[in-house]
Amino acid sequence: MLDNQTINRLSDKINQLLPPGMQQVKSDFDARLKTLLQQQLAQLEFVSREEFDIQARVLQRTRAKLEALEEKLGQLEQTLTQKE
Repeated sequence: MLDNQTINRLSDKINQLLPPGMQQVKSDFDARLKTLLQQQLAQLEFVSREEFDIQARVLQRTRAKLEALEEKLGQLEQTLTQKE
C-alpha cells in the first residue's frame, strides 16, 4: 500500500492541473481526491519490493527443487525400464 506522503504528492500534482477558477473549491476537491486515491490504490493490492524479492527467491528455490526432482524421477524411470 502507498503511504500518505505518496498520496499527498499525487493529489498535489493533480491539483496543479486545476484551472485558476477552480482554486476556490480546491480544499473540498483535495479531500475527496485523497479519499478516492486511497480507495482505488488499496484495491490494487501492491506489495513492497522486499516482499516481491522474497517471493522471487522462494520461487527460484522451488523451481530448482522441481527440476532436481524431475531429473531424479527420470533416472528412476530409466532404471526401472532397464530392469524390466
